[in-house]
Parts: sequence; C-alpha cells; structure tokens
Amino acid sequence: MNGAPLQIRDLTTDGPIEYLAGLALQEEIHQKVALGISPSELILLEHQSVFTAGKRTENHERPLTGARVIDVNRGGKITWHGPGQIVGYPIIKLGNPAELLGYVRTIEAALIAVLDKFSITGRCIKGRSGVWIDGQRKIAAIGIRVAQSVTMHGFALNVNCDLSNYQEIIPCGITDGSVTSMSVELGRRIEVSELLPILKEEMTSALTPLIARNESSALDAGDASS
Repeated sequence: MNGAPLQIRDLTTDGPIEYLAGLALQEEIHQKVALGISPSELILLEHQSVFTAGKRTENHERPLTGARVIDVNRGGKITWHGPGQIVGYPIIKLGNPAELLGYVRTIEAALIAVLDKFSITGRCIKGRSGVWIDGQRKIAAIGIRVAQSVTMHGFALNVNCDLSNYQEIIPCGITDGSVTSMSVELGRRIEVSELLPILKEEMTSALTPLIARNESSALDAGDASS
C-alpha cells in the first residue's frame, strides 16, 4: 500500500461527545495535517443527539419543532447524529483534485465491506452518496469537506440508534427513501463495540493507499455530500 499508515483515534469509550467539541478536535487535527506536522488520522466517536446541516440544506428540510440545528461547512444537507451511530472523521491528505470522488467511493466501499461481515448487503445508488439497503433504506451517510488538500467531516453509520430522531427532518434531503440501522436490518441489537474492530480494519485497508506521500501537493477546496 502507498502512503503512511492510517492513525486511528478511537473516542468511542469516552461516551457520546458534544458535536462542537468533536468539530473543534477535527479542526485542530486538520490544521496540523495541512501544515505537515501530524499524520493523516481517522477519528471514531459517537455524538450526543444533534442535528447538523450542510451547505445545501433548505429551510423546509429543517425540524418543524424548532430543535437546535448546527450549520456546518460540509457538503450535503441536514442529518442527525447521536448515540448508537458510529461517526468517522478521516482527516486525510489527498494528492490531487481527481482523488475527491474516488475518496468518497472508497469510504462507501469500506462501509459496504463492514456491513457484509454482518451479512447485510449494502449498495451505492447512482447520483447519491452514502450506503443503502435494497435501494430504499439509507444506513450510512457521507458528508465531506476538503480544504488545503486535507479532508474533514466523514461518515455516519447507523448501528443501534433511535431512528425516530430522523422523523423531525428530511434527512439528507431524501423524500423517496427511509433510514435504517444495522440492528433493524438484523432483527437484533448490534453494539458499536462489536463492529469497531471490523470498521478499523476496513477503513485502514481502504484509506491508507490514499494518503499522499507528497505533503506539498495541493487540492482546491471543495465538498462532497450525502
């Protein structure tokens, strides 16, 4: 594999983390990776319950209840994060602009591989990022930002979360589909700790080749979305 080995920062044992605290950590690591003083890194955690809205979120997609929404500088629309959902923030140095779409597809493929280990068949849908079950139920969302050649934000995989939280919004702007979780698909509760070793293995295998050797390479700022 090309590139330095992927570093993983596992915060799942710390309990659900407040979203802005997680964002601050992302920004701190992002700056260090962009400056070339820290290696590329994957943060894994669960968040406290929160709605976050990407740059393309429309007003009618927001909660009708007036629940708090944090607007963030990633691609995509509104989504929910909370306990029982594993969130991954790969902060990766990319080599050139052409790698961005490939990077998103690589994350999707890694998540599909994780699901396959649990006998869940995940798929990609043309024109939509993220991972779907039977083309109808979204089980994992992806929202990315790239600045200074370095990625931020990442993926969210529903493990055993309370799916009723999604009823307050139009998740990812999708009106012709629903959301699901690993536990719902299997008919039994799956713990985050149960899938962590597999997730780490698949993400390391998938992302390590994308870590650029040339730390001085540049990528124009951009985003991709779920």
